[in-house]
Amino acid sequence: MEKIYTGKTKDIYKNNRGNFVLRFKDDVTGENGVFDPGANTVGLTIAGVGNIGLKCTKHFFELLQEKGIKTHYVGINSDKNEMEVIPCKLFGFGLEVICRFKATGSFIKRYGQYIEEKADLNTYVEFTLKNDEKGDPLITKDGLIALGIMDEKQYDSIVSLTKKIATIVRDELASKNVTLYDIKFEFGYLENNEVLLIDEISGGNMRAYDGDKIIAPLDLYKYLK
Repeated sequence: MEKIYTGKTKDIYKNNRGNFVLRFKDDVTGENGVFDPGANTVGLTIAGVGNIGLKCTKHFFELLQEKGIKTHYVGINSDKNEMEVIPCKLFGFGLEVICRFKATGSFIKRYGQYIEEKADLNTYVEFTLKNDEKGDPLITKDGLIALGIMDEKQYDSIVSLTKKIATIVRDELASKNVTLYDIKFEFGYLENNEVLLIDEISGGNMRAYDGDKIIAPLDLYKYLK
């Protein structure tokens, strides 16, 4: 396979069918050796977390398929930590879309003057530009449109999909007695401009709690089995 991208937590290849293959690593984002799904750097390496992340992603993507939500997912090879996906175009140089059910992390750092830690947020959605050097800056709907990153229809579609998908993930976790605080998604689009969920859904891109204890990325799949 041809390697086309080296990422913090995944590398991307192109196979002979013209699809992309995501190879999951054992690296997770964080700072000073502490996991943080909102961090811009690899904070630590956890043996086995790539395979667990892949299995979690399979679980959630196939759940979304059952509910009629299209994604880029094709299938996985668990032995190689690989997921085959449909190629999609990125919005700009890449966006992250965060859905927040409870106030925590960077949200509290920004707005703690107005809200208490763990207060309910009711599917609050925010967009950030993927740019490690600038700390993944927040961007508004008007900013995304003014910069030509997406049009209004695509923006509205992403917000709607984010809320719908995050709620499905939240409810699935709740059935396992897990509370979802926030989750980070990525989206791409096809030649016909149809928006699809891309990347992964795993413990590495969410804050999930068992009671008052945050669930480490390596442990989330134990709740799903």
